[in-house]
Amino acid sequence: MSKENFELRAQARMSLENNWGLAIAVFLIYALIVGSISIVPILGGLTILVIAGPMALGLALFTLSLSRHEGARLEQLFDGFQNFGNAIAAYLLMVLFVMLWTLLFIIPGIIAALAYSQIFYIMADDKSIGAMEALDKSKAMMDGYKWKYLLLGLSFIGWIILSLFTLGIGFLFLTPYMQVSYAKFYDDVKDN
Repeated sequence: MSKENFELRAQARMSLENNWGLAIAVFLIYALIVGSISIVPILGGLTILVIAGPMALGLALFTLSLSRHEGARLEQLFDGFQNFGNAIAAYLLMVLFVMLWTLLFIIPGIIAALAYSQIFYIMADDKSIGAMEALDKSKAMMDGYKWKYLLLGLSFIGWIILSLFTLGIGFLFLTPYMQVSYAKFYDDVKDN
């Protein structure tokens, strides 16, 4: 039986209990790298396509380790580059499919984004899996769980609004909390 979203959020807070500093540092470094690359006008678009996949995979590796109490380390953020080709392919395919579904209408695009939301967690768990196989596995895994995942994301709206009132400082705490909650969601759905 799958856990309720409030239980996943409570478990995420427990996972973060003595790891807030590390989690904030990792997410801040991630935001600075991706943000600074996307600012560069000409090379930014191309570079972000090359960097985004491996960085997302590294972030998934870190978040799962933190969530599972497996000794998360800052260096894990860059471990996605060890599976460089698959990470880029997965990212490009995910973006392509979500964009194609969005062309039909916004709602199918949102559904596609929800269906492919577990790709990097799947790749973090199974380093031998290919990009297309990860997309298919994510789509199958999210069958029947898209609404729950969407509600999990929507449950943070109040915190997002409060973070905006802190001039963004609240996001230093909210982002790790959200991401570890998503990792808990992945483990919960995977076990079911």
